[in-house]
Amino acid sequence: MPLMGLIAVALIAFSLVWPQGQGDRSWGPFGHTPVQQTPEMKARIQREKDAAARRDAAAKKAVETVGQMQQ
Repeated sequence: MPLMGLIAVALIAFSLVWPQGQGDRSWGPFGHTPVQQTPEMKARIQREKDAAARRDAAAKKAVETVGQMQQ
């Protein structure tokens, strides 16, 4: 039983520093800025969102045009 407790404590300590995953940066000197939080990636994500919004608007306009032609 004490061995299981020691393993649990070791795993908890390990989880504090590795892996940090895709969320916030690990505390203290550990970890690095997550890829999604870098300025380059934020700009890329915004460009993808904008492109998706433009495609959505174009598709809605096409549907409206087809609906008006059928009337």
